[in-house]
Amino acid sequence: MIDIHNHILPGLDDGAKDLDMSIAMANVAVQEGITHILATPHHRNAEFVNSRAEVEEAVGKLQVELDQRGIDLVIFPGQEVRLHGELIANIDAGDILFTDLDEHYLLIEFPSMEVPHYAEQVFFDLLSRNIRPIIVHPERNQKIIERPDILKHFVEMGCYAQVTAASYLGEFGQGVEEASAYMIEHNLVHMMASDAHRPSGPRGFNMEAAFEKMQAAYGSSIVFDFKANAKSLVNGDPMISNFVIEAPKKKKKKFFGLF
Repeated sequence: MIDIHNHILPGLDDGAKDLDMSIAMANVAVQEGITHILATPHHRNAEFVNSRAEVEEAVGKLQVELDQRGIDLVIFPGQEVRLHGELIANIDAGDILFTDLDEHYLLIEFPSMEVPHYAEQVFFDLLSRNIRPIIVHPERNQKIIERPDILKHFVEMGCYAQVTAASYLGEFGQGVEEASAYMIEHNLVHMMASDAHRPSGPRGFNMEAAFEKMQAAYGSSIVFDFKANAKSLVNGDPMISNFVIEAPKKKKKKFFGLF
């Protein structure tokens, strides 16, 4: 299993505080069956700036520690990039890390309460360059929770989206859990990740339990496709976007009364 959104690097952002916590997170990941992690510290949000060179150096150091300790886990360098108006210029300057070496996919984070008005233009510019934005944890964005048609529009443009395991399990509240299920059922999210910041708890991994819940609700095919998309993301390969899923085994409440 591949985790494509993770804050395992020590001391770079609000994830692992130090090397000991990074090692603890790595051990939990291996126990869950994760073999590869895309390390994605926050970049250019209101608090953190983690340049490409800094992330690559941190990944190299952590990988050495894992290898020396016999922890069978491979770390790749990445960034969780906050959407900002200078994104294209920063890509041209070589300061942005993609999920893959061919630079086809890019993790994009929105502010938690809004979707910037310039998002559509930036996404259009990225797609024009054959760069696919991956919108991370849209189920935790208040504006998208209120208006999921916003996410639908971005997906129809050619973007993809990633749901967080803990969100789907209800660790961030019933509203976020219902939003996660709605997005899965309507093909608005295309892969799952941990967004882990800690070894355990709501900010832990939770991926094994989330996939078990998904399989029980919608069948094994979508679980396979979500996992395949994570692999495609780090390899730069085409992804599956239209899933065939079983109808939910329990009748769902209407999503916030909107549908």
